[in-house]
Amino acid sequence: MPDIARDPAFLKRRRLRRIGFGIVAVVVVVGASLALARMEPAPPTADADTLLIDDVKRGPFTRQVRGPGTLVPEDTRWIPATTEGRIERIQLQPGAIVTAESVILELSNPQVEQEALNARLLLRSAEAQLESLRVQYANDLLTLESQFATLEAEYEQARLDADTQEALAKQQLASEIDRRQARLRADTFAKRLQIEEKRLAATRGSLETRLSVPRAAVDQARAVAQLNDERLQSLRVRAGFGGVLQVVPVEVGQRVGPGTNLARVADPGRLKAALQISETQAKDIEVGQMAEIDTRSAVIQGRVTRKDPAAANGTVTVDVIPTEPLPRGAVPDLSVDGTIQLERLDNVLYVSRPSLAQENSAVGLFRLAGGGRDAERVRVAFGRASVSSIVVVSGLAEGDRVILSDMSQYDAFDTVRLR
Repeated sequence: MPDIARDPAFLKRRRLRRIGFGIVAVVVVVGASLALARMEPAPPTADADTLLIDDVKRGPFTRQVRGPGTLVPEDTRWIPATTEGRIERIQLQPGAIVTAESVILELSNPQVEQEALNARLLLRSAEAQLESLRVQYANDLLTLESQFATLEAEYEQARLDADTQEALAKQQLASEIDRRQARLRADTFAKRLQIEEKRLAATRGSLETRLSVPRAAVDQARAVAQLNDERLQSLRVRAGFGGVLQVVPVEVGQRVGPGTNLARVADPGRLKAALQISETQAKDIEVGQMAEIDTRSAVIQGRVTRKDPAAANGTVTVDVIPTEPLPRGAVPDLSVDGTIQLERLDNVLYVSRPSLAQENSAVGLFRLAGGGRDAERVRVAFGRASVSSIVVVSGLAEGDRVILSDMSQYDAFDTVRLR
């Protein structure tokens, strides 16, 4: 069949129609793309059952800090070696109950034993010499006293003779020469008696002075003997006070020098909690503040008695003395938790402490909205903090419900839908 020529006007209309359809399609695609680009992403969804949610409250607020620690004895004493020696015998092992006189271990040192023996012999020699001099001086004094008594008798006899001659001379029965000789002899004995009396008194007074030198030698020898005896006795190492033997860090046969720690004894009846508090939280702790000690079996009230002035490994050691009896089973080195009461604030806005909230900081929290179906991000400023609560400065109102859990995975969103 021969070809039929088409009408050029029809072809032109059909081409224009196709072009129009193409333009419309392009416009629709571009419009849809722009609309999709301008649409906000759908909020993510979180499971409300897995989130920690709390209400913002108003009322009294107690600031606290908490830290782990251990129970340690208030009175702990290391027993050092006072002399060099060799460990011969360990009589008691850690855990034993000891008294002040309990012998924990024994040392040996032949040199100390010999020096103690020599010191005792020197003391005996000095005491014997002192006693010998005391006897000698006593005999000398007795001799002087005997001579004085003899002279006193001779004086009495001479005085009687002089008196007799005086009486006879008055009756002219004796010559004047005999009377004068008798009187002279009596006066001579009187002067000698005075001299001997002074000599005797001086000898008596100097007796203690003459004995002071040998007596000082005895005192010196006694002090040396006592010192060496104490060194000898120190070879038997005693506890020094009642308690529990905790550590014996030496072995039989080991040689130790002066100052070496041989044992540690503690009083188990007087324990305190040594808490390790973060240095950022310890700045407000003061001696006298009240505290609680959690021994896992009971919570005991206590009081802060010491705060270490220096931090170590990021923590500060704080000592808490119990003000109540500790429960049974509370022993040294028991792990405990301590809570210290810093201060009490009245009528403040506070909430349970969110996971990322720090004292005097501002963070973004999700606050529940829409009847609890959604959570929207708000900027919250915090003030002072406690162990489990923190003061709200701004951003929240009383009664608001906020999510405390870590929501960092939703940092790109301002709204989260809860299910």
